[in-house]
Amino acid sequence: MNSRAIIATFGCCWLTVYSVTLAQELLVVPPPMEFETSTEHYAYLLEQADGGTQHTMETIPQWSGLWETDGNNNNDIFLEEYTDERIGSTVRGSVRSGVLTLPYEEAFRERRRQAEETGQQYYDRLTHCEPPGYPRHLREPYVREFINLPHQSWQLNDLGNENRRIYIGQEHVNVYATHSWLGDTIGFWEGDKLITHTVDLLPTDYFRSQPLTSNQFESVEVWELKTLENGEERLEVQVTFYDELSLVKPINAVYRFKPSTELMEIGARIRHFECETSSNSYLSEDGRTQFHLPGDPEYKDARGYTMFPELPGQSRDPIYNTQLPE
Repeated sequence: MNSRAIIATFGCCWLTVYSVTLAQELLVVPPPMEFETSTEHYAYLLEQADGGTQHTMETIPQWSGLWETDGNNNNDIFLEEYTDERIGSTVRGSVRSGVLTLPYEEAFRERRRQAEETGQQYYDRLTHCEPPGYPRHLREPYVREFINLPHQSWQLNDLGNENRRIYIGQEHVNVYATHSWLGDTIGFWEGDKLITHTVDLLPTDYFRSQPLTSNQFESVEVWELKTLENGEERLEVQVTFYDELSLVKPINAVYRFKPSTELMEIGARIRHFECETSSNSYLSEDGRTQFHLPGDPEYKDARGYTMFPELPGQSRDPIYNTQLPE
């Protein structure tokens, strides 16, 4: 059995195995010193950069095209290494102690137990049409676009139409006096490197079946476009996560993106993502994901509906006409 078949065999768990393989090629670059807070960390980098590079439209680095994830070291941070006899290779499994505070470590162990018991996470926010949020935004394995302007940088994720805005050369502003899925992100350029600071985040998780974060979670990122020895480009982000409620001390992570050449070759375009009106998932009393099936009174046809089906041109899919019969 080849590696692709092995990965497919394990269904929902393939992301864990796949990311470990790629993470071995990635190198974490920690900050120049340890900082107590993300604010101190960001202020230090800004001072070292003499206030940052003032780019114009002619000089701003461009990361054009479509991108997809190309590895991270999340599992190295949170999981111990062991040999899985089923696939004959080393993977990450048991929870690593001393990274998370005790309450969050216990919650993570329970989350892992649930996943091992059922072969999937009991419940995922995405099935309820909530956005990935941050830091999961960095790892979602779908299509991205990066748009850099002198005053802002935009990071577009097609999943949930999640649009992250980085305000260049500005201070944090919390107009709504609350936290949000992507928080508030400011940044500056140091030459071709984009350095960011994110605060005011809702509690989320790093990824499906990974640890939870608290509402005190913050980060400092360093983004840089690199060229590999074979000439291929990779967009790499070195991140330090801070969270006084969930982390024993700040942790360092690395994420990488690669050009999505196949999608660009066929001219793929990012469409609007929406699932609220068609989701049939719900949270049951035992805390698991359940689904309304066709025939249930509460079932929603994910292929759409129309208020006036007798009118011509009301099919939601005129190419294949895939709507369920009444």
